[in-house]
Amino acid sequence: MVAVHDLGGAGAPLLVSHATGFHGRCYLPLAAALADHFHCTAFDYRGHGDTPQPNAPVDWERYADDAQAVATELVERHGAPIDAFGHSMGGACLLMVAKRDPALFRRLVVFEPIVFPPGGLRPDAHGHDDPDSNPMVLAARRRRAVFPSYQAAIDNYSAKPPLNGFTSEAMRAYVEYGFRQADDGVHLKCTPEVEAATFATGSQHRTWDVLHLITTPTTVVSGRVQPFQPATFAEPIARLLPHGTYLQFDDLDHFGPMTHPQQVARIIIDALPHTPSLR
Repeated sequence: MVAVHDLGGAGAPLLVSHATGFHGRCYLPLAAALADHFHCTAFDYRGHGDTPQPNAPVDWERYADDAQAVATELVERHGAPIDAFGHSMGGACLLMVAKRDPALFRRLVVFEPIVFPPGGLRPDAHGHDDPDSNPMVLAARRRRAVFPSYQAAIDNYSAKPPLNGFTSEAMRAYVEYGFRQADDGVHLKCTPEVEAATFATGSQHRTWDVLHLITTPTTVVSGRVQPFQPATFAEPIARLLPHGTYLQFDDLDHFGPMTHPQQVARIIIDALPHTPSLR
């Protein structure tokens, strides 16, 4: 079962789709900033947050299954296509679902989606298909999975990049809902092994090849463009989408929804014209 979380709000439904290694309730500060416009629902992908990891290899098509299941339930509940916001992996999965079932979404906003052209993020790098050459995979494998307490985890992450840029509210949501209590301290719910496997397989889905077939109006957002970062491909993704719009904000990085939730909320509000609540 996919864990689903009501993030509150009084407006039209908005599905929130999270990034690799995160979970749905990381976006509570973003949902709070959207509360006058949208009623936000988030969920945890398999192996993340409160959704268990099946005894099967990590596969982004299965992540898309999770997103499709939640989107379908929301559409059935509200009786109309919904809007959705996706961050990183979550943006890619929304695009995958939009290709599968165009009737689910009214509009999408995707923040630096993980949709790479053939060859991946580093097509000229030797051994780019080898997970052992992927710095994101290596970093995930080295992640510390256990801390003495929730506060110890917050203190650790607050002292070094990239998480030290999170707002205090985003940091607390990430830790309090992203760890579970055990006798020896608190443990990451998304294990280093699952996070590493997700990074390792991120270039294997072929969503790039079908972008021209995705008809859902989509706003593709990026922070500042830097080499070998997902922002590199945000503008090309928007160009390939038949109804794509590209927005770039040089004061944001890949973690914009956690470092600047108010600003990202305004981007979403402007990209998704407000409609009356369907409740």
